[in-house]
Amino acid sequence: MIPRLLVVTDRTQAPAPLVDTVAAAVTAGARAVWLRDRDLPVAERAALAAGLRAVLDPVGGLLVWGGAAGAPAGLPVHLTAADPFPAVRPPLVGRSCHSAADLARAAAEGCDWVTLSPFAPTPSKPGYGPALGTAGLAALVRGAPPVLALGGVRPGDVAGCLAAGASGVAVMGPVMRDPAVVAGYCAALAG
Repeated sequence: MIPRLLVVTDRTQAPAPLVDTVAAAVTAGARAVWLRDRDLPVAERAALAAGLRAVLDPVGGLLVWGGAAGAPAGLPVHLTAADPFPAVRPPLVGRSCHSAADLARAAAEGCDWVTLSPFAPTPSKPGYGPALGTAGLAALVRGAPPVLALGGVRPGDVAGCLAAGASGVAVMGPVMRDPAVVAGYCAALAG
């Protein structure tokens, strides 16, 4: 299952405990969540993953572990641009990309999807170059694994991202701050 909307976690932006925030996002239509809070010890991340699976499993949702280190067996992973590809391939593998070289690497590795960022200016993606916008996105997606536009994507940007060749979008800040916005992303992806 390649997600069309991938919710990226950041518990520091969530107004409630992370599991509650994700539960609200799932109620609004989210079906794929990338547990990114990599600053936590593995045991705490595993506990969060269990809580998130309890929210996602009843709706057939997908939980993705940020990075390969400590990933529970059988869980899809999403690698940073610099992470080595796991020696034992997880069932699904995504990778963060910021350039044509990153995309070529992900394609050569056989990644199932990539995030490409930053789409728009955003405080959570400083230092990754200028915003791509739809033109930059369109220039990079050809030949890449399915691309999820990430970084500053708003519901009103979804149609442009799809027209530029993205398969979907990944969103962190807006959903973490107000999980009800997922409904707007879902509507834009269906539209």
